[in-house]
Amino acid sequence: MISDMSDKTMKNSEAPVMIRVCGLKKKYHLGRIGAGTLQGTIKEWRELRKDPAAAKKQKADRHQEFYALNGIDLTIRKGEKIGIIGRNGAGKSTLLKILSRITAPTEGTVDLYGRVTSMLEVGTGFHGDMTGRENIYLNGAILGMTKAEIDAKVDDIIRFSELEDFIDTPIKRYSSGMFIKLGFSVAFHLESEIIVMDEVLAVGDIAFQRKCLDSLAKTARDDGRTVLYISHNMNTVRQLCDRCIVLDKGKVIYDGDTDEAIAIYLGMQKLMPSEIVYGPEHRPDDHIIRAHKRFTMESLKLMDRPTPVFHSREEAQLEMRCTAEERLENLGLRFELWYQDGTKVATSLSGNFVDLEPGETRLRIRLPMHHLTSGQYRADIVAFLFDGSGNEIKIDAVYPGFSFQIEPVLDQENYLEWSHRFWGLIRLDDLTMEKMLD
Repeated sequence: MISDMSDKTMKNSEAPVMIRVCGLKKKYHLGRIGAGTLQGTIKEWRELRKDPAAAKKQKADRHQEFYALNGIDLTIRKGEKIGIIGRNGAGKSTLLKILSRITAPTEGTVDLYGRVTSMLEVGTGFHGDMTGRENIYLNGAILGMTKAEIDAKVDDIIRFSELEDFIDTPIKRYSSGMFIKLGFSVAFHLESEIIVMDEVLAVGDIAFQRKCLDSLAKTARDDGRTVLYISHNMNTVRQLCDRCIVLDKGKVIYDGDTDEAIAIYLGMQKLMPSEIVYGPEHRPDDHIIRAHKRFTMESLKLMDRPTPVFHSREEAQLEMRCTAEERLENLGLRFELWYQDGTKVATSLSGNFVDLEPGETRLRIRLPMHHLTSGQYRADIVAFLFDGSGNEIKIDAVYPGFSFQIEPVLDQENYLEWSHRFWGLIRLDDLTMEKMLD
Protein backbone atom coordinates (compact mmCIF):
# COMPACT_ATOMS: atom_id res chain seq x y z
CA MET A 1 0.00 0.00 0.00
CA ILE A 2 1.33 3.45 -0.92
CA SER A 3 -0.24 6.51 0.64
CA ASP A 4 0.40 10.18 -0.19
CA MET A 5 0.70 12.31 2.98
CA SER A 6 1.77 15.69 1.62
CA ASP A 7 -0.52 17.51 4.05
CA LYS A 8 0.94 15.88 7.14
CA THR A 9 3.76 17.38 9.16
CA MET A 10 6.07 15.21 11.21
CA LYS A 11 6.96 16.88 14.51
CA ASN A 12 10.27 15.71 15.96
CA SER A 13 13.61 17.02 17.10
CA GLU A 14 15.26 16.21 13.76
CA ALA A 15 14.37 16.92 10.14
CA PRO A 16 10.88 15.83 9.11
CA VAL A 17 10.41 12.32 7.72
CA MET A 18 9.88 12.30 3.93
CA ILE A 19 9.79 8.53 3.27
CA ARG A 20 8.89 5.73 5.65
CA VAL A 21 9.15 2.13 4.44
CA CYS A 22 7.91 -0.70 6.67
CA GLY A 23 8.15 -4.44 5.93
CA LEU A 24 8.35 -3.87 2.18
CA LYS A 25 8.31 -6.98 -0.01
CA LYS A 26 7.99 -7.43 -3.75
CA LYS A 27 7.32 -10.93 -5.07
CA TYR A 28 7.50 -12.13 -8.66
CA HIS A 29 6.45 -15.47 -10.12
CA LEU A 30 9.06 -17.15 -12.28
CA GLY A 31 8.16 -18.41 -15.72
CA ARG A 32 7.68 -17.21 -19.25
CA ILE A 33 3.98 -16.40 -19.39
CA GLY A 34 3.14 -12.80 -18.64
CA ALA A 35 4.39 -10.49 -21.38
CA GLY A 36 2.36 -7.57 -20.06
CA THR A 37 0.02 -7.40 -23.06
CA LEU A 38 -2.73 -9.72 -24.31
CA GLN A 39 -1.01 -10.06 -27.69
CA GLY A 40 2.32 -10.95 -26.10
CA THR A 41 0.77 -13.51 -23.74
CA ILE A 42 -1.10 -15.23 -26.61
CA LYS A 43 2.15 -15.37 -28.60
CA GLU A 44 3.95 -17.03 -25.67
CA TRP A 45 1.18 -19.61 -25.25
CA ARG A 46 1.45 -20.50 -28.95
CA GLU A 47 5.22 -20.98 -28.64
CA LEU A 48 4.80 -23.20 -25.59
CA ARG A 49 2.25 -25.39 -27.40
CA LYS A 50 4.92 -26.13 -30.02
CA ASP A 51 7.49 -27.06 -27.35
CA PRO A 52 6.18 -29.67 -24.85
CA ALA A 53 9.42 -29.63 -22.82
CA ALA A 54 9.24 -25.85 -22.38
CA ALA A 55 5.55 -26.10 -21.50
CA LYS A 56 6.35 -28.68 -18.81
CA LYS A 57 9.06 -26.44 -17.37
CA GLN A 58 6.70 -23.45 -17.48
CA LYS A 59 4.12 -25.41 -15.48
CA ALA A 60 6.74 -26.25 -12.84
CA ASP A 61 8.09 -22.68 -12.73
CA ARG A 62 4.61 -21.20 -12.43
CA HIS A 63 4.57 -21.96 -8.70
CA GLN A 64 8.11 -20.71 -8.00
CA GLU A 65 8.42 -17.33 -6.36
CA PHE A 66 11.22 -14.78 -6.27
CA TYR A 67 11.44 -11.89 -3.81
CA ALA A 68 13.15 -8.88 -5.40
CA LEU A 69 12.63 -7.12 -2.05
CA ASN A 70 12.30 -9.15 1.13
CA GLY A 71 11.52 -7.06 4.22
CA ILE A 72 12.83 -3.50 3.75
CA ASP A 73 12.53 -0.97 6.58
CA LEU A 74 13.75 2.59 5.96
CA THR A 75 13.24 6.07 7.33
CA ILE A 76 14.47 8.94 5.12
CA ARG A 77 14.34 12.55 6.27
CA LYS A 78 14.09 15.91 4.57
CA GLY A 79 17.26 17.11 2.84
CA GLU A 80 19.06 13.76 2.95
CA LYS A 81 21.02 12.60 -0.10
CA ILE A 82 20.81 8.81 -0.08
CA GLY A 83 22.89 6.50 -2.25
CA ILE A 84 21.56 3.00 -2.97
CA ILE A 85 24.19 0.54 -4.13
CA GLY A 86 24.47 -3.21 -4.61
CA ARG A 87 25.13 -5.84 -7.21
CA ASN A 88 22.83 -6.40 -10.20
CA GLY A 89 19.63 -8.05 -9.01
CA ALA A 90 19.96 -6.76 -5.45
CA GLY A 91 16.59 -4.94 -5.65
CA LYS A 92 17.72 -1.34 -6.15
CA SER A 93 15.60 -0.47 -9.18
CA THR A 94 12.60 -2.35 -7.80
CA LEU A 95 12.72 -0.22 -4.66
CA LEU A 96 12.79 3.03 -6.63
CA LYS A 97 9.99 1.86 -8.92
CA ILE A 98 7.80 1.22 -5.88
CA LEU A 99 8.65 4.65 -4.46
CA SER A 100 7.78 6.15 -7.86
CA ARG A 101 4.44 4.26 -8.04
CA ILE A 102 5.49 2.44 -11.20
CA THR A 103 4.86 -0.90 -9.51
CA ALA A 104 3.00 -1.86 -6.35
CA PRO A 105 4.45 -3.70 -3.34
CA THR A 106 3.38 -7.25 -2.51
CA GLU A 107 3.53 -6.62 1.24
CA GLY A 108 4.36 -3.72 3.52
CA THR A 109 3.73 0.02 3.38
CA VAL A 110 5.42 3.04 1.83
CA ASP A 111 4.44 6.47 3.18
CA LEU A 112 5.54 9.46 1.08
CA TYR A 113 5.38 12.88 2.72
CA GLY A 114 5.81 14.93 -0.44
CA ARG A 115 5.63 15.02 -4.21
CA VAL A 116 8.01 12.65 -6.05
CA THR A 117 9.99 13.32 -9.23
CA SER A 118 11.22 10.11 -10.87
CA MET A 119 14.25 10.08 -13.13
CA LEU A 120 14.46 6.35 -13.72
CA GLU A 121 14.59 6.63 -17.51
CA VAL A 122 15.34 10.21 -18.48
CA GLY A 123 13.48 11.33 -21.57
CA THR A 124 10.63 8.81 -21.38
CA GLY A 125 7.79 10.23 -23.43
CA PHE A 126 9.92 12.31 -25.79
CA HIS A 127 8.84 12.30 -29.43
CA GLY A 128 11.60 12.27 -32.04
CA ASP A 129 9.73 14.37 -34.61
CA MET A 130 9.01 17.15 -32.11
CA THR A 131 11.50 19.88 -31.27
CA GLY A 132 13.30 20.17 -27.97
CA ARG A 133 11.01 23.03 -26.92
CA GLU A 134 7.87 21.06 -27.79
CA ASN A 135 9.19 18.04 -25.91
CA ILE A 136 9.77 20.19 -22.82
CA TYR A 137 6.04 20.88 -22.69
CA LEU A 138 5.18 17.26 -23.51
CA ASN A 139 7.55 15.72 -20.97
CA GLY A 140 6.72 18.32 -18.34
CA ALA A 141 3.04 17.41 -18.65
CA ILE A 142 3.89 13.70 -18.30
CA LEU A 143 5.82 14.49 -15.13
CA GLY A 144 2.84 16.38 -13.70
CA MET A 145 3.65 20.03 -14.45
CA THR A 146 0.90 22.41 -15.55
CA LYS A 147 1.38 24.63 -18.62
CA ALA A 148 1.71 27.66 -16.38
CA GLU A 149 4.50 25.94 -14.42
CA ILE A 150 6.31 25.03 -17.62
CA ASP A 151 5.92 28.57 -19.00
CA ALA A 152 7.52 29.94 -15.84
CA LYS A 153 10.45 27.50 -16.03
CA VAL A 154 11.01 26.92 -19.75
CA ASP A 155 13.85 29.45 -20.00
CA ASP A 156 15.59 27.95 -16.95
CA ILE A 157 15.14 24.44 -18.38
CA ILE A 158 16.69 25.42 -21.72
CA ARG A 159 19.54 27.30 -20.03
CA PHE A 160 20.34 24.40 -17.71
CA SER A 161 20.29 21.90 -20.61
CA GLU A 162 22.87 24.00 -22.53
CA LEU A 163 20.89 23.40 -25.72
CA GLU A 164 19.91 26.97 -26.61
CA ASP A 165 21.17 26.61 -30.20
CA PHE A 166 19.33 23.34 -30.79
CA ILE A 167 16.13 23.75 -28.78
CA ASP A 168 13.95 24.27 -31.91
CA THR A 169 15.49 21.26 -33.73
CA PRO A 170 13.66 17.89 -33.82
CA ILE A 171 15.26 15.74 -31.13
CA LYS A 172 15.67 12.77 -33.48
CA ARG A 173 18.78 14.68 -34.58
CA TYR A 174 20.10 14.93 -31.00
CA SER A 175 23.03 12.88 -29.77
CA SER A 176 22.50 10.61 -26.74
CA GLY A 177 24.25 13.17 -24.54
CA MET A 178 22.00 16.01 -25.73
CA PHE A 179 18.97 13.80 -25.12
CA ILE A 180 20.10 13.17 -21.53
CA LYS A 181 20.74 16.87 -20.92
CA LEU A 182 17.26 17.86 -22.00
CA GLY A 183 15.53 15.04 -20.12
CA PHE A 184 17.41 15.68 -16.88
CA SER A 185 16.80 19.42 -17.08
CA VAL A 186 13.03 18.96 -17.46
CA ALA A 187 12.83 16.45 -14.61
CA PHE A 188 15.11 18.47 -12.32
CA HIS A 189 12.99 21.61 -12.63
CA LEU A 190 9.76 19.87 -11.64
CA GLU A 191 8.56 21.20 -8.29
CA SER A 192 8.84 18.29 -5.85
CA GLU A 193 10.13 17.43 -2.40
CA ILE A 194 11.63 14.03 -3.33
CA ILE A 195 13.90 13.25 -6.30
CA VAL A 196 14.42 9.60 -7.30
CA MET A 197 17.22 8.78 -9.78
CA ASP A 198 18.50 5.54 -11.28
CA GLU A 199 21.81 5.83 -13.22
CA VAL A 200 20.57 8.87 -15.11
CA LEU A 201 24.05 10.45 -15.17
CA ALA A 202 25.69 7.44 -16.83
CA VAL A 203 25.53 9.25 -20.19
CA GLY A 204 26.66 12.80 -20.79
CA ASP A 205 29.85 14.80 -20.65
CA ILE A 206 31.84 15.19 -17.44
CA ALA A 207 31.14 18.92 -17.11
CA PHE A 208 27.38 18.37 -17.26
CA GLN A 209 27.57 15.51 -14.76
CA ARG A 210 29.50 17.78 -12.41
CA LYS A 211 26.87 20.51 -12.80
CA CYS A 212 24.06 18.04 -12.13
CA LEU A 213 25.73 16.73 -8.98
CA ASP A 214 26.39 20.26 -7.71
CA SER A 215 22.80 21.29 -8.44
CA LEU A 216 21.37 18.24 -6.66
CA ALA A 217 23.57 18.87 -3.62
CA LYS A 218 22.60 22.54 -3.56
CA THR A 219 18.86 21.90 -3.88
CA ALA A 220 19.03 19.32 -1.07
CA ARG A 221 20.90 21.78 1.15
CA ASP A 222 19.03 25.00 0.34
CA ASP A 223 15.56 23.78 -0.61
CA GLY A 224 15.43 20.71 1.65
CA ARG A 225 14.72 18.35 -1.24
CA THR A 226 15.40 14.68 -0.58
CA VAL A 227 17.47 12.78 -3.16
CA LEU A 228 17.65 8.99 -3.69
CA TYR A 229 20.36 7.96 -6.14
CA ILE A 230 21.29 4.58 -7.63
CA SER A 231 24.64 4.23 -9.38
CA HIS A 232 27.46 1.78 -9.99
CA ASN A 233 29.86 4.73 -10.19
CA MET A 234 31.22 4.98 -6.67
CA ASN A 235 32.79 8.37 -7.38
CA THR A 236 29.43 10.04 -8.02
CA VAL A 237 27.89 8.26 -5.02
CA ARG A 238 30.68 9.55 -2.80
CA GLN A 239 30.42 13.09 -4.21
CA LEU A 240 26.65 13.39 -3.90
CA CYS A 241 25.49 11.23 -1.00
CA ASP A 242 25.83 11.83 2.73
CA ARG A 243 24.26 8.45 3.55
CA CYS A 244 24.36 5.16 1.69
CA ILE A 245 22.32 1.96 1.72
CA VAL A 246 23.73 -1.38 0.54
CA LEU A 247 21.22 -3.91 -0.79
CA ASP A 248 21.90 -7.60 -1.31
CA LYS A 249 19.33 -10.20 -2.35
CA GLY A 250 16.44 -7.87 -1.56
CA LYS A 251 17.60 -6.95 1.95
CA VAL A 252 19.40 -4.00 3.53
CA ILE A 253 22.79 -5.21 4.72
CA TYR A 254 24.13 -1.74 5.63
CA ASP A 255 22.69 1.73 6.15
CA GLY A 256 25.00 4.54 7.20
CA ASP A 257 28.27 6.29 6.27
CA THR A 258 28.90 6.48 2.52
CA ASP A 259 32.58 5.49 2.61
CA GLU A 260 31.83 2.52 4.87
CA ALA A 261 28.98 1.43 2.59
CA ILE A 262 31.22 1.60 -0.48
CA ALA A 263 33.90 -0.41 1.33
CA ILE A 264 31.31 -3.09 2.23
CA TYR A 265 29.98 -3.23 -1.34
CA LEU A 266 33.44 -3.42 -2.89
CA GLY A 267 34.54 -5.90 -0.23
CA MET A 268 32.24 -8.45 -1.86
CA GLN A 269 34.91 -8.72 -4.56
CA LYS A 270 37.48 -11.44 -3.94
CA LEU A 271 41.23 -11.00 -4.17
CA MET A 272 43.12 -13.18 -6.63
CA PRO A 273 44.71 -16.41 -5.37
CA SER A 274 48.48 -16.83 -5.16
CA GLU A 275 48.47 -17.77 -8.86
CA ILE A 276 46.10 -16.79 -11.67
CA VAL A 277 45.94 -18.46 -15.08
CA TYR A 278 44.77 -16.13 -17.84
CA GLY A 279 41.92 -17.35 -20.04
CA PRO A 280 39.42 -15.85 -22.52
CA GLU A 281 37.53 -14.17 -19.63
CA HIS A 282 40.61 -11.99 -19.03
CA ARG A 283 40.83 -10.88 -22.67
CA PRO A 284 37.58 -9.12 -23.69
CA ASP A 285 39.42 -7.16 -26.42
CA ASP A 286 41.48 -10.09 -27.69
CA HIS A 287 40.07 -9.91 -31.22
CA ILE A 288 41.29 -6.32 -31.51
CA ILE A 289 44.68 -6.54 -29.78
CA ARG A 290 45.80 -9.94 -31.01
CA ALA A 291 44.83 -10.29 -34.63
CA HIS A 292 48.04 -12.33 -34.91
CA LYS A 293 48.95 -14.15 -31.70
CA ARG A 294 52.65 -13.35 -31.45
CA PHE A 295 52.79 -13.38 -27.65
CA THR A 296 50.65 -14.77 -24.81
CA MET A 297 50.72 -14.01 -21.09
CA GLU A 298 49.90 -17.42 -19.61
CA SER A 299 49.86 -16.91 -15.82
CA LEU A 300 51.01 -14.74 -12.92
CA LYS A 301 51.87 -15.83 -9.38
CA LEU A 302 53.15 -14.30 -6.14
CA MET A 303 56.68 -15.30 -5.21
CA ASP A 304 56.97 -14.28 -1.56
CA ARG A 305 53.52 -14.64 0.10
CA PRO A 306 50.34 -16.75 -0.09
CA THR A 307 47.90 -13.88 -0.63
CA PRO A 308 48.23 -10.47 -2.35
CA VAL A 309 48.06 -8.35 0.80
CA PHE A 310 50.82 -5.77 1.21
CA HIS A 311 51.82 -3.02 3.59
CA SER A 312 52.73 0.47 2.44
CA ARG A 313 56.32 0.74 1.15
CA GLU A 314 56.51 -2.90 0.11
CA GLU A 315 56.80 -4.24 -3.42
CA ALA A 316 55.10 -7.17 -5.14
CA GLN A 317 57.43 -9.95 -6.26
CA LEU A 318 55.73 -11.62 -9.24
CA GLU A 319 56.54 -14.34 -11.72
CA MET A 320 54.90 -14.22 -15.15
CA ARG A 321 54.87 -17.25 -17.44
CA CYS A 322 54.54 -16.27 -21.09
CA THR A 323 54.97 -17.70 -24.60
CA ALA A 324 56.44 -16.06 -27.70
CA GLU A 325 55.55 -17.45 -31.13
CA GLU A 326 58.51 -15.70 -32.78
CA ARG A 327 61.57 -13.73 -31.78
CA LEU A 328 60.51 -10.49 -30.08
CA GLU A 329 62.71 -7.46 -29.41
CA ASN A 330 62.13 -4.71 -26.86
CA LEU A 331 59.20 -6.32 -25.02
CA GLY A 332 57.75 -4.18 -22.24
CA LEU A 333 54.89 -4.40 -19.72
CA ARG A 334 52.48 -1.75 -18.51
CA PHE A 335 50.55 -2.14 -15.23
CA GLU A 336 47.52 0.20 -15.21
CA LEU A 337 46.39 0.58 -11.59
CA TRP A 338 42.73 1.13 -10.64
CA TYR A 339 41.30 1.78 -7.18
CA GLN A 340 38.36 -0.23 -5.83
CA ASP A 341 35.81 2.46 -6.74
CA GLY A 342 36.82 2.52 -10.41
CA THR A 343 39.22 5.47 -10.22
CA LYS A 344 42.34 5.11 -12.36
CA VAL A 345 45.25 5.74 -10.03
CA ALA A 346 48.46 5.54 -12.06
CA THR A 347 50.42 3.53 -14.60
CA SER A 348 53.64 1.65 -13.92
CA LEU A 349 55.77 1.24 -17.05
CA SER A 350 58.70 -1.07 -17.70
CA GLY A 351 61.99 0.50 -16.69
CA ASN A 352 63.72 -1.86 -19.09
CA PHE A 353 62.90 -4.03 -22.10
CA VAL A 354 63.71 -7.67 -22.84
CA ASP A 355 64.24 -9.75 -25.98
CA LEU A 356 62.51 -13.13 -26.18
CA GLU A 357 63.21 -16.21 -28.24
CA PRO A 358 60.34 -18.41 -29.46
CA GLY A 359 58.91 -20.63 -26.74
CA GLU A 360 57.99 -20.34 -23.06
CA THR A 361 59.72 -17.82 -20.77
CA ARG A 362 59.38 -16.82 -17.12
CA LEU A 363 59.72 -13.14 -16.23
CA ARG A 364 60.45 -11.85 -12.75
CA ILE A 365 58.55 -8.61 -12.03
CA ARG A 366 58.93 -6.17 -9.15
CA LEU A 367 55.95 -3.82 -8.72
CA PRO A 368 56.60 -1.00 -6.19
CA MET A 369 53.74 -0.27 -3.76
CA HIS A 370 55.26 2.36 -1.50
CA HIS A 371 53.25 5.32 -2.86
CA LEU A 372 49.82 3.64 -2.58
CA THR A 373 47.45 4.26 0.32
CA SER A 374 45.26 1.59 1.95
CA GLY A 375 42.50 -0.10 -0.02
CA GLN A 376 41.89 -2.62 -2.80
CA TYR A 377 43.46 -2.20 -6.22
CA ARG A 378 43.53 -4.01 -9.52
CA ALA A 379 46.09 -3.87 -12.31
CA ASP A 380 45.28 -4.31 -15.99
CA ILE A 381 48.42 -5.65 -17.69
CA VAL A 382 49.41 -4.72 -21.25
CA ALA A 383 52.33 -6.30 -23.10
CA PHE A 384 53.83 -4.25 -25.92
CA LEU A 385 56.81 -3.88 -28.23
CA PHE A 386 58.77 -0.61 -28.17
CA ASP A 387 59.73 0.58 -31.65
CA GLY A 388 62.46 2.96 -30.49
CA SER A 389 60.56 6.08 -31.57
CA GLY A 390 58.38 6.46 -28.50
CA ASN A 391 55.58 4.27 -29.87
CA GLU A 392 54.23 0.97 -28.60
CA ILE A 393 52.66 -1.97 -30.40
CA LYS A 394 50.22 -3.89 -28.18
CA ILE A 395 50.61 -7.66 -28.47
CA ASP A 396 48.56 -8.87 -25.47
CA ALA A 397 46.41 -7.49 -22.62
CA VAL A 398 44.62 -9.03 -19.62
CA TYR A 399 41.85 -7.37 -17.57
CA PRO A 400 42.34 -7.64 -14.65
CA GLY A 401 45.81 -9.10 -14.58
CA PHE A 402 46.48 -8.64 -10.87
CA SER A 403 44.42 -7.57 -7.85
CA PHE A 404 45.77 -6.81 -4.42
CA GLN A 405 45.16 -5.04 -1.11
CA ILE A 406 47.23 -2.42 0.68
CA GLU A 407 47.05 -2.25 4.49
CA PRO A 408 48.17 0.86 6.38
CA VAL A 409 51.16 0.79 8.67
CA LEU A 410 52.15 3.47 11.18
CA ASP A 411 55.75 4.04 12.21
CA GLN A 412 58.01 6.94 13.02
CA GLU A 413 58.32 7.92 9.37
CA ASN A 414 54.65 7.38 8.56
CA TYR A 415 53.25 9.08 11.64
CA LEU A 416 49.86 10.16 10.27
CA GLU A 417 47.04 7.81 9.32
CA TRP A 418 46.43 8.68 5.69
CA SER A 419 42.93 10.00 4.98
CA HIS A 420 42.83 9.25 1.25
CA ARG A 421 39.29 10.59 0.87
CA PHE A 422 40.72 14.09 1.25
CA TRP A 423 44.43 13.67 0.48
CA GLY A 424 44.39 11.31 -2.50
CA LEU A 425 45.20 7.70 -3.34
CA ILE A 426 48.94 8.27 -3.81
CA ARG A 427 51.21 9.38 -1.00
CA LEU A 428 54.12 11.33 -2.46
CA ASP A 429 57.52 11.45 -0.81
CA ASP A 430 57.60 13.74 2.22
CA LEU A 431 58.60 17.32 1.64
CA THR A 432 61.27 18.83 3.86
CA MET A 433 61.46 22.22 5.54
CA GLU A 434 63.92 24.07 7.71
CA LYS A 435 64.16 27.44 9.35
CA MET A 436 66.15 29.98 7.44
CA LEU A 437 68.75 32.07 9.19
CA ASP A 438 68.52 35.81 8.88
